[in-house]
Amino acid sequence: MSKSNKLHQRALATAMAVALTAGFAGSAAAAGRVDTAGLHSPDQTSFDRFIVKYRNGTSVTAQQGSLTKATKASAQALSASRVRSLAVGGEVVQASRALDRVEAEGFMRQIAADPNVEYVEADLIMKPLMTPNDPHYGTYLWGMQSGTPGIRADQAWNTTSGAGVVVAVLDTGYTDHSDLVGNILPGYDFISQSRTAGDGNGRDSDAHDNGDYYRNEDSSWHGTHTAGTVAAVGNNNKGVIGVAYGAKVVPVRVLGRGGGYTSDIADGIIWASGGSVAGVPANANPAEVINMSLGGASTCSSTYQAAIDGAVSRGTTVVVAAGNSNADVSGFTPASCNNVIAVAATNNSGTRASYSNYGSKIDVAAPGGDSPDCTTLIVSTGNDGLSAPGAENYLCMAGTSMAAPHVAGTVALMQAARGTKAPLTPAQVESILKSSLRAFPGSNDKPIGNGIIDANAAVAAAAAF
Repeated sequence: MSKSNKLHQRALATAMAVALTAGFAGSAAAAGRVDTAGLHSPDQTSFDRFIVKYRNGTSVTAQQGSLTKATKASAQALSASRVRSLAVGGEVVQASRALDRVEAEGFMRQIAADPNVEYVEADLIMKPLMTPNDPHYGTYLWGMQSGTPGIRADQAWNTTSGAGVVVAVLDTGYTDHSDLVGNILPGYDFISQSRTAGDGNGRDSDAHDNGDYYRNEDSSWHGTHTAGTVAAVGNNNKGVIGVAYGAKVVPVRVLGRGGGYTSDIADGIIWASGGSVAGVPANANPAEVINMSLGGASTCSSTYQAAIDGAVSRGTTVVVAAGNSNADVSGFTPASCNNVIAVAATNNSGTRASYSNYGSKIDVAAPGGDSPDCTTLIVSTGNDGLSAPGAENYLCMAGTSMAAPHVAGTVALMQAARGTKAPLTPAQVESILKSSLRAFPGSNDKPIGNGIIDANAAVAAAAAF
């Protein structure tokens, strides 16, 4: 669901407070200062090096003795030794194993209990800060930045790019855009009616968008645009960057000329999430996240609900655009279904976009853009063909269709940040997204949830969960 206007191609991590209690027993009153701020960084969850500043005149023997005494308070076997002296004063101390936040704080407090210690801090790992070189980023991609209306994806990129996560985009398919195709995995065309598909046949393994022009409307290239917001190739000195620019997209073509049938979309949901659809080869890349920037005026149907429940049972989070009718979302499907994350749209002031649906069934809000021009709309990958595909370009659009992929991309970042931990369940994803929202910068005339998604805070919470 979008409103479009063509734009032809032209050329740090914040800390999240965590309440900790010492994991070491019997700590004495600290004689030195303990700097625990670094322990709360979302970028680092384990610590094995520390910086200890001893008071002038403290012998090496006394320093090692204080370390030995501090390690004895650990509940698990631990030793520590001096590595070297710093030019600014202080000693680098190496622990024999990595400590979590609680253990690290307890160890630091045990060291600081020695009256010869001035201060103790973690020897933190620094990383390059991600500022993408994609030309349209600074001017147009306000929705991904850290300003008032943005989702702070730029800060989340200091932790993860979404690599290793698959997002299925159920839409009009995709075009071979050079700023997107590198992140495209094999998809499927689920449009069963040849007339709607417009490609001379029914279902097949080619998910390319050959145009959804209908009556007096030009082709929208909607699927290429939404997929680009999710995972356009990033930092390649070209065009735009996706929220999860390291993730992969499985394009599932369910919308063609005049739209798409519920029956085809339901099969697409099942297949995308790793379920079985008769006559269709298994999806080799089941999605952790499904983005559906589509819908219509109706309450949630039994068919939609069954398909969504099936996807969720397989561990797939389903993200749905709320709709662009400036009406209560309860009258629109699939956004009104249970077990989805229904996304309303905000403008570049951070408040409800004029067209966005609203109501108690909205879960979160995200940038969808609004008039008057491309600096206030959402820019992503596109095509200049009026009917069939032409040359690649970049399009600016507005709609809850543009808001939803900001959320789907954020979910991909969250799952990637889990590392070797088990993936978050859809219910956990929704809970974290809602508990980490940015407050709206102003009041909304209609209810659209409690805030704008905060990708950085959500990623930090997902990593620590």
